[in-house]
Amino acid sequence: MGTSDEEIDRLLGKLTPHARALLPGGATTWRTHAEPAVGLRGLVMSDGPAGVRGEAWDERNTSVLLPSASALAATWDEALVERLGGLLAAEARRKGVDVLLAPTLNLHRSPLGGRHFECFSEDPELTGRIGAALVRGVQARGVAATAKHYVANDSETDRLTVDVRVGERALREVYLAPFEAAVAAGVRLVMAGYNAVNGTTMTANTLLTDPLKSEWGFDGVVVSDWGAVRGTVDTARAGLDLAMPGPDGPWGEALARAVADGDVPEAAVDDKARRLLRLAAWLDALGEWAVPRAGTPVRASGAQGSPSGGPARGAEPSAPEPSRTQDARALARRAVAAGAVLLANRDVLPLHPERLETVAVIGAHAVRTRTQGGGSAGVFPQGEVSVLDGVREALRGRARVVHVPGPRPDGPAPPLDEGICTDPRSGLPGVLLRMLAADGRELYAERRRGGRLLEPRLVPGAHTVEIRARLGARTGGSWTLGVAGFGRMSLALDGRTLLEGDFPRLTDDPAVVHVNPPTQYATADLAADRDALLVARRELAPGTGRATVVVAAPPAPEVTASLSEAARAAGAADAAIVVVGTTEHGESEGYDRTSLALGATQDALVRAVAAANPRTVAVVNSGGPVELPWREEAGAVLLAWFPGQEGGTGLADVLFGRAEPGGRLPTTWPAVLADAPVTRTRPDDGRLAYDEGLHLGYRGWLRHHRTPAYWFGHGLGYTTWTYETLTAPPVTRAGDDLTVRVRVRNTGAREGREVVQVYLARPASALDRPARWLAGYAAVRARPGETVTATVRVPARSLCHWSVAEHAWRTEPGPCRVLAGRTAGDLPLVADLEVVHPPPA
Repeated sequence: MGTSDEEIDRLLGKLTPHARALLPGGATTWRTHAEPAVGLRGLVMSDGPAGVRGEAWDERNTSVLLPSASALAATWDEALVERLGGLLAAEARRKGVDVLLAPTLNLHRSPLGGRHFECFSEDPELTGRIGAALVRGVQARGVAATAKHYVANDSETDRLTVDVRVGERALREVYLAPFEAAVAAGVRLVMAGYNAVNGTTMTANTLLTDPLKSEWGFDGVVVSDWGAVRGTVDTARAGLDLAMPGPDGPWGEALARAVADGDVPEAAVDDKARRLLRLAAWLDALGEWAVPRAGTPVRASGAQGSPSGGPARGAEPSAPEPSRTQDARALARRAVAAGAVLLANRDVLPLHPERLETVAVIGAHAVRTRTQGGGSAGVFPQGEVSVLDGVREALRGRARVVHVPGPRPDGPAPPLDEGICTDPRSGLPGVLLRMLAADGRELYAERRRGGRLLEPRLVPGAHTVEIRARLGARTGGSWTLGVAGFGRMSLALDGRTLLEGDFPRLTDDPAVVHVNPPTQYATADLAADRDALLVARRELAPGTGRATVVVAAPPAPEVTASLSEAARAAGAADAAIVVVGTTEHGESEGYDRTSLALGATQDALVRAVAAANPRTVAVVNSGGPVELPWREEAGAVLLAWFPGQEGGTGLADVLFGRAEPGGRLPTTWPAVLADAPVTRTRPDDGRLAYDEGLHLGYRGWLRHHRTPAYWFGHGLGYTTWTYETLTAPPVTRAGDDLTVRVRVRNTGAREGREVVQVYLARPASALDRPARWLAGYAAVRARPGETVTATVRVPARSLCHWSVAEHAWRTEPGPCRVLAGRTAGDLPLVADLEVVHPPPA
């Protein structure tokens, strides 16, 4: 439905100044205010970007889980990403969600960034193009996308308070550029981050107005990150339009009083309300035409959902149509192969099933493949396919598959799952969740599937969350048990108290409080094949959230014996697939990494398997760069990323040649952390200086004349390519786009896809510039022996720089070099052109 600005103003005129001032504050955790006077229903928001969770954390309300954002950028395929955006939109509509909080457009500035997996790449051009594609895909189906986190929110350490100091030119050319691309693509919301930039918190920063609303013409809604608004007047006078979450916060009635007192101009609030109404009109949520999303009833009173902001009590999660589920799984499976990066291959891949009798699949990550990163973006998938399950299905009836877990990877004990525990009341797999009154009376009880309960249902009078589980110990010995949360907690086994204490909340970070609270551990001896009753409790105290997680891990196997068992299995097989990766506490929202190492035991596992069988494929299960000290020893190295729910099937397609590994690295991978030119994520006295300026990622590697393990853009397929010619015009005018043509030949024996990358360089420039920078790319397909031409459009902006003196974009005249090839470090074709200014009109 289209609603004119005149109609918006007419509706705005129906509201009192007080009502207008209440609109820009959240009504619940995930909903905006309804306003019956203008027929406005509350808008429902949900985290993304790899899946649409909806309003509540409940493992029974599952979601389609796509590969991580870093994997989507690795596809270098905007058409595919646009289709995946459409899939996310369909999921949003199914769950009654209006606004998807994605894409994340921050950059891979440091390989240590904890939220690396949720961001696309280290390069502003690639990030902007992939992000814009996701925006188009989401919004084409009537769901609003949100570009986040504006801006320079590129690390997690002290993220609520860090003040990023970045120069004006780097801010414009690098960090703001992906957001500008999203605005150009029509994004409906932009999220202001927690951090400050150059001394001012982003929710009150002038960057929300200039360039976002003024220069770029953004007419959508600027929403705060959840809990990022800490003051009333400064943020309300800035370009922020919506403060989330609600109902409590610095806006609401406080904003209404500030307007009445004259501290905040009424015109500023009117602009915020007008933008919210415009968004609601686009979403068909305004006036007599208001259309509820599936499962979202319209309430005349404006009260929406349960007290927690989740579905009404007793509501059953809606089930997807089977045909849609099949289509979604097929698309998610295709995305896995499209983003998988073949880092190295010594004539091992693809494996040919007809030549295999036994395949050894080795490693804990093979059976518990990590499908997503940690933090607020997490969802409960519809059903996860591990690497082991994918390989077994692919080889069913053809070859024998043997699994050996190897040593346990370093990392925390996992939450209880249905495989090792039962609800002591029903005897069914899972745990018993009980809500207790202060006197211990049971107020509510239900069976849940696992021990990770981030939002146990609140009931009147609830004082304590209790989780009971009958733990089935298949392995005897010293088990690691634990409970995560804040406040007073206890853990008991068969009536014996293992831990008890008051554990204070030491952070305001919502991702820690509500999603990933710290775990308190204890150990206990369990007899094999005997059940034990595990009881965890935490009291519900104000300000501590209600997330409660119970974890358990059996005794770790002896490392030397585990390595020997893995080597024997590999040596007896025709091929070995060893899967290693990071843990949830290694890559997660809320904190940065301190190391890129996978750990001594995982490195030793790959080396032992590779030494036993030259036909070893090492599969790397991580969302960002890790050190691979054995990369020259393995027969092939395949980067799986966090591949989403269809990881096992999609990777099996690649391993056995049904699909080509389509991925190209969106980020430069160092051999060791110390080689990386930009690594710092920890502020100094609250400030984090982006001293590298324009030179992050491959630009920094080139500036410092260092060679990484794998360059930005690197990725092998199942064929080979020769770069033959590069054609560029000898002269181009400032302000004009440029078309470059690159002819390549498929010199292998198989049809394939090649991503042709074009870079620019200005070696004679009077300005500080990167040694070269990505200006465009295009993918081509060709059969064996066939020659094809990639036509690459280079936008005029790629030749521009931001003039700090003039506060404007300018183009430097003079010679320019165009380079084409496969990676930022492998560009065999070069052409020269002259940049000229057009004569005055």
